Amino acid sequence: MGMDERKFRILQAIIDDYILTAEPVGSRTISRKYGMGLSSATIRNEMSDLEELGYLDQPHVSAGRIPSAKAYRLYVDTLLQKGQIPSEDEVSIRRHFQGRARQMEEVMDQAAQVLSHVTQYMAVVLPPTGNSPRLQTIQLVKVSSRSALVVIVTDGGIVRDQVITYQDPIDEDTLYAISRALTEQLHGCSMEEACGKMPDLMQRLHENGEVLEGLSQYFTSRRDGNHRSHVAVGGASNMLTYPEYSDMEKARNFLSLVETRERLASIISQHGNVSLTVRIGPETGIPEMEDCSIVTATYATQSGRHGTIGVIGPTRMQYSRVLAALGAMGQQLTDLFGVTENEEENQQKER
Repeated sequence: MGMDERKFRILQAIIDDYILTAEPVGSRTISRKYGMGLSSATIRNEMSDLEELGYLDQPHVSAGRIPSAKAYRLYVDTLLQKGQIPSEDEVSIRRHFQGRARQMEEVMDQAAQVLSHVTQYMAVVLPPTGNSPRLQTIQLVKVSSRSALVVIVTDGGIVRDQVITYQDPIDEDTLYAISRALTEQLHGCSMEEACGKMPDLMQRLHENGEVLEGLSQYFTSRRDGNHRSHVAVGGASNMLTYPEYSDMEKARNFLSLVETRERLASIISQHGNVSLTVRIGPETGIPEMEDCSIVTATYATQSGRHGTIGVIGPTRMQYSRVLAALGAMGQQLTDLFGVTENEEENQQKER
């Protein structure tokens, strides 16, 4: 006994119905709603075979069947084999990023919110990883006569800002001159390399020692990955709207797991730079997520660094919609950061 076309059509109908209702599906439901031209008795026999094959579970003796993790795996693999998945959400995602934000962290936060809104699940967006970020531009913006905002742009598009203070007043022209000198000397450096160059720069620009001392301390705090990477999360509360998490203890365990950003980043990024992954139920390897699926995709910056976007939802999630939304979001972020880096390169050449 194996999986033939009729069994697959019945299984697909059961999955589609369970995704929508979260209720066990019976043979009469399939016969009535999906117009297969099969009797309830025939469908019931096929459902028994599917249960024997491990594709269906029966939570109660008198109840209908629900898909197993094995069924969802077959369903997702079939979707992926069909190639491109059309998405009615692509236009909505594109519209949200037409007036794009400059700071990567702001873009990530926006992407997580849009993705969670579109899918109605929980969304996570991680920044690009890989080689150490390289400095592109450093700009000092006057806040007051004794303080300045330091704006640092890296090759990953990440913008960091920090206010530094000093005792002697400094005018805007002097801050601009320092900014140009720092950008010329530190362009292409990692944070660690910038730290190594700061003593020499402090000697050469000794009249602005206080400003450079503040910058040196900032670089030191950021090198070697000592800071926490930004993890953007959207729609965690969406999970509580699904029957799977109506049990308070289960909901509490799930929220406790995902509230730690480092743990969440580790869960989402487990498959590195693989362009698309789907982990279903037990495949996550996380007991608190045995009723969840995790779908991830990657996006890239022009410099070749990769970030990860992911959606977490119940195992009965709308896989087709999630896969399409992730594909559209990944393309938008790749396009966005590619354009951002080109603009930064042009600005650097103009200087």
